[in-house]
Amino acid sequence: MQTRPVQWAPAEPTDPDPDLPQRIQQLRAHLAHKRALVLTGAGMSTDSGIPDYRSPGSPARTPMTIEMFLSSDQFRRHYWARNHIGWRHMDAALPNAGHRALADLERAGRINGIITQNVDMLHLKAGNRSVLDLHGSYGRVRCLSCAHVMSRHRLADLLEPHNEGFVTRIRGRGAIEVAPDADVVVSDTTDFVMVDCPVCGGILKPDIVYFGESVPKTVVEQGFTMVDDADALLVLGSSLTVMSGLRFVRRAWRSGTPVYIVNRGHTRGDEMATLKIDGSCSLVLELLSRDDNEFYSATRSSA
Repeated sequence: MQTRPVQWAPAEPTDPDPDLPQRIQQLRAHLAHKRALVLTGAGMSTDSGIPDYRSPGSPARTPMTIEMFLSSDQFRRHYWARNHIGWRHMDAALPNAGHRALADLERAGRINGIITQNVDMLHLKAGNRSVLDLHGSYGRVRCLSCAHVMSRHRLADLLEPHNEGFVTRIRGRGAIEVAPDADVVVSDTTDFVMVDCPVCGGILKPDIVYFGESVPKTVVEQGFTMVDDADALLVLGSSLTVMSGLRFVRRAWRSGTPVYIVNRGHTRGDEMATLKIDGSCSLVLELLSRDDNEFYSATRSSA
């Protein structure tokens, strides 16, 4: 099996829209009295300290692919060593103002669901209930042989006795660069000891869709149903670079459902959008979630 590293370069930097308050007012008017479905990407969680692959200014990254993970014990040990530190960072992350605003919008009946490309579980932490995890979750681990599922906390308990002092030693070297998808940048992982499935001895893998791996068909179909049931699709913090998210924008556009996009930088869906806003997801959502008096007061003061 070939192992083809995937190099992700950041998007070209862009300036936020100079007429941002007016564009947010337009978005608010467009979404009034509509049952909106939300599609979120990594840009939704950057304000929570979780980096992404494509935002302007992000470093170029080479993420783990499914080919690499399955190709050798060495690749898997390297990944799990990085994840043994990185998942703790993701687990400690808290919802930002944008996540909290989406939870408020759901409680108010102004959105009827979220499809997220993120694996960080921050929508659930914020209080959203109708959430479809398109790419899985960092909080679960699955056996590739028997499909046994355990929590990431449980796997940490199994790994600790075999790797005493590993986390302390790595952190003792200074600042650690956090990478997306619940891992960190660590090169020296040769002494890390991985464990196998406690049920069958098979290979354990995060319950995350890797690059080169397909989203389960049942999940895609559930997402299509959510799109078909919505009056509008609001895309937040996704460049729509990969088909897993872009397919839902195309589905909405082809059926005549309006698409609205909020993202820093260009996206592959811009030409299909009724309205595109280049700006912070957190800022836009904070304003969208306010009542009418608070909204117009805030937009006048920032104009």
